Amino acid sequence: MYKLLLVEDEADVREGILAEIDWAACGFELVDAAENGQEAVELMERFVPDVVVTDIQMPFMDGLQLSEWIRDHYPTTKIIILTGFDEFEYAQKAVKLHIDEYLLKPYSSEDLVSMLAKIKSQIDDEAARRENVQTLQEHYRKSLPVLREVFLASLVTRRLPLREIQEKCESYNLDLQGCGFAVSLLSLDNLGADDQEGPADSGSLRRSKDTELKLFAVLNIAEEIVARHDLGLVFVHNRHVVVLSAVKGAQREPLMERTLAVLEEIRQSIDKYLKFTVTIGVGTFCPALPEVAYSFQDAVLALDYRPILGDNRIICISDVETRFVEKLRFDELKEHALIRCLKVGTPQEIGEIVESLFEGIADMGVSFKDYQIYLIEILTAILKAAKDSNADLDAIFGPDFVPLAELHKFTNPQEAKNWVLGICTNIMSRIASERQYAYKSLVDQAKEYIQQHYHETDISINKVCGMLHISAGYFSSIFKKEAKTTFGSYLSQIRMEAAKELLRTTDLKAFEIAEKVGYAEPNYFSFSFRKYAGVSPKEYRSAAAEGQR
Repeated sequence: MYKLLLVEDEADVREGILAEIDWAACGFELVDAAENGQEAVELMERFVPDVVVTDIQMPFMDGLQLSEWIRDHYPTTKIIILTGFDEFEYAQKAVKLHIDEYLLKPYSSEDLVSMLAKIKSQIDDEAARRENVQTLQEHYRKSLPVLREVFLASLVTRRLPLREIQEKCESYNLDLQGCGFAVSLLSLDNLGADDQEGPADSGSLRRSKDTELKLFAVLNIAEEIVARHDLGLVFVHNRHVVVLSAVKGAQREPLMERTLAVLEEIRQSIDKYLKFTVTIGVGTFCPALPEVAYSFQDAVLALDYRPILGDNRIICISDVETRFVEKLRFDELKEHALIRCLKVGTPQEIGEIVESLFEGIADMGVSFKDYQIYLIEILTAILKAAKDSNADLDAIFGPDFVPLAELHKFTNPQEAKNWVLGICTNIMSRIASERQYAYKSLVDQAKEYIQQHYHETDISINKVCGMLHISAGYFSSIFKKEAKTTFGSYLSQIRMEAAKELLRTTDLKAFEIAEKVGYAEPNYFSFSFRKYAGVSPKEYRSAAAEGQR
């Protein structure tokens, strides 16, 4: 069911349309009926209709002015213009506004029903095109290589949840189940000064400054050799050619031996055929897919030893540093989950996350030093979340809080877990309170601004947001949540109450009061006042005078 707003200033025409059309049977929900364009603008914010049916000639804001405003603010809304033969120049302007349909006067209810059916069909077709499975599948098929490379880059650079990895592997036809893994990075070596001198050889890549072309050439060689040995996957990421070794059976020695042999063949082939060299960093072995990011990080660290060990060689991180695969890692995934929960989570969620952070620590056999570093990383993430949310750290921890001193107090993981959970619960509660206070403060500032400037005819939500330095979309949702009404409705209410006060306490004429409460058009003020109070300004003043006697 699509939402529809009717805009028609002639009461008999409007009421006739409302009574004669079975809106639900046409597939529409009639959300409201406006008497002019200005009123329609106020209703647009409240209902965001899919279709607007509007007359052209109306007071305060005509149908074309309304259409122009809708195109600027709600470009996907369909517009049906009701126009007469004598309004041709209006219709010409409507063409420029990309009005969807026109209905010429005089028209019958059957004509309007037929037009609504046409518009509904257009909306249905647009939705169907976006949902057309065959079209989406074809587009997906063409985009698959790019999507797969993006996924692989995410896999090696971020610790993704296992379920997400499995879903993406299935979608991209990647068979990585039951494998052991290692990540290697092929990095182009810099040419020496001697190599850069002399005329360039157009038939060789050696002196070429086109890094992308060189990477593509390395990728081709690596792909061919890796595929021949059925070792895994090859792709380019961040100016490196990445080799993701994946061998069935999660055993370290067979995988690392095969990987090093294949990498050596790749290194020699590049040197022989491309006439330039690469240095290869090899990460640690990983028995599970979610840990591949660790191997990538270790491969990056291995390349850091190139200034010491030299170019054109394979550098295994296990040869230059002692690495413990089972050591504690407070990775990006854990950090993101913890920070997200502190900011917007529930007490149950924070309990589950803290539990997962300490799960199995006692069985890992890690050193006390590694354990302390792990706790420091957790605490750092917690403090960062609190700081980003402007939480009062002294109120949470006390003025004498010394993080490193606290970490020495724990004799077992259970004590540390309880301490971390207590801090997280406290911070989460304070962040929620601070956010609510911030929301209230923003709305209070907006209300104060409205109280001080409601008499200005150009006051708008964008002007208020400019004063508050926030976006209109963000402010609208906050204002509606806190004030239980829209910005436009609140502004109208303030203006009408001010007008009531002036009608009761002064002898100002209606047009003077209209100007004082922010209405440039006196007639629209009278229209809006009757809509709000149920009587005209004159009738309201008379009733108020009677009541004071």
